[in-house]
Amino acid sequence: MGLTSETTVYVMAALAAVCVGLLVWSWPRFARQGLWQVLGRLLAVGTTQVVMIAAFACWLNSSYQFFGSWGELFGRVETAPVGVTQAGDDDGGTGTVNDVAVKGALVQPADDEQLSRVSGLPTGPAAVNGRVESVKVIGRRTGVVDPAFVYLPPQYFQKAYQRQRFPVIVALSGYPGSIFNLAQHLRVSQTAGELQKSGRMQPTVMVMIRPTIAPPRDTECVNVPGGPQTETFLAKDLPDALKSAYRVGHDASAWGVMGYSSGGSCALQLTMRDPHVYTTAAALSPDYRVKDDPTTGSLFGSGPDRTERMNGHDLMWRLKHLPVPQVSVLVAESKHGERGYPQTQAFIRAVKAPMRVASILPEHGSHNFPTWVQEMPPALKWMNQQLTFPQDVVPRHHTKGPVVADPPRPGPDPLRADGPEPTPTATTRR
Repeated sequence: MGLTSETTVYVMAALAAVCVGLLVWSWPRFARQGLWQVLGRLLAVGTTQVVMIAAFACWLNSSYQFFGSWGELFGRVETAPVGVTQAGDDDGGTGTVNDVAVKGALVQPADDEQLSRVSGLPTGPAAVNGRVESVKVIGRRTGVVDPAFVYLPPQYFQKAYQRQRFPVIVALSGYPGSIFNLAQHLRVSQTAGELQKSGRMQPTVMVMIRPTIAPPRDTECVNVPGGPQTETFLAKDLPDALKSAYRVGHDASAWGVMGYSSGGSCALQLTMRDPHVYTTAAALSPDYRVKDDPTTGSLFGSGPDRTERMNGHDLMWRLKHLPVPQVSVLVAESKHGERGYPQTQAFIRAVKAPMRVASILPEHGSHNFPTWVQEMPPALKWMNQQLTFPQDVVPRHHTKGPVVADPPRPGPDPLRADGPEPTPTATTRR
């Protein structure tokens, strides 16, 4: 009986109802005077409350998929097998993961239990509507095994594009969010599919993954001294794994990363700290400095290097004291309803060339999915303008059939505003 299954929710709800019934039925026996009766009342009330809270927590976790299994809930994280190597050669993969399972591959098919609960996913022929795959990504350096959803656009399966590598946008969940939240509540693949179908976004591979690689601990995209190496996984292991399994660009100009809440903070961190991997970031309601809290534990260790490590993850400090990377970032924050608006304004003012910054600053919004869903289309269209396609060409020996000419980049102006969507404001600080 899985942690996220409906059976678990129903069993816990039934158990809570039974506890309430037993409490009502037995209460007259506990109404008498005496030590044992008082202890009995405390035990009965306490047990009933615990079971009711547990039932509510199971329902909430089943709805939002904060923890995908009992092992994750209790901190038992899956580790990669020994001796994992990349699939294929240095030219990278050309198929899709679910076409064939390669032993030892860095991206492997995964259980689609969560994916089957996501609404609005593409159906029918992949060459017409695209496809979403449920996979697990194995970190060759870190040994991390992390679940992911991968959206492949229709062009990925079309003959005219069979020798093209596609741009990639990595979408990161917040804490303690999950890939289910990205697919169901943020609607990453659905929004990208609609934009690409209407010509407002170029064909792009969307990868939905969580930065929480050591649940339940929040590692905030930091390489923790003596602990989880989250930055290494997201900046090295993940790109290497995706390049080995899919036809995706090998140059950083084809790679972007986005996220909401702490996932947005991570997107900015990765782009500014690893500009040779990600050249574009979109951050919805981010923070600009990583700090310790009860969910993170000690992220920076101790000793003389602690301050240096903390400064390295303070983006305002980096903008003031370190060379500015040649990257493009978008930040989104509501003027009223979110607490981070002053910090976002300070960040925008601090950015200087060659770095570029754009912003989505709606008048009203909250730190929740309805706000982020509204910001998603303009954020994706802005990212679309930054990423290059076609990025390069797959070698001839990886393809079947005749060689075709590079198709033109589709779609009109990606920054066109449609309807009530907020429009990014782009500025370059000099």
